Amino acid sequence: QVQLVDTGGGLVQAGGSLRLSCAASGHTFSSYAMGWFRQAPGKEREFVAAISRSGSSTLYADSVKGRFTISRDNAKNTLYLQIDSLKPEDTAVYYCAATARVKSSDSRDYNYWGQGTQVTVSS
Repeated sequence: QVQLVDTGGGLVQAGGSLRLSCAASGHTFSSYAMGWFRQAPGKEREFVAAISRSGSSTLYADSVKGRFTISRDNAKNTLYLQIDSLKPEDTAVYYCAATARVKSSDSRDYNYWGQGTQVTVSS
């Protein structure tokens, strides 16, 4: 098993930036492909980005391409999400997740989840 702790959320003005982190402990971090998902109030959880075990391959939702960057540091057991040019519609709770499968945009493929970190963007 792997335990995930999301941090880095906050209140930011539109156009600003944030970097979310996801610290992993337990089983070997590099054994898992990782993903970020988000859930806005009253909406279903949606895919944001995913990264392969080595970090060499990434996948993004169309809505965040060019503004969000997913990365990982396997030596530090940490996943990151750099968020730039924030928009009010990016307001949501952001969750990191781990899968023993290949990277995926389907939340059903992920076995382990962080507790979430709130991102609020003011206009």
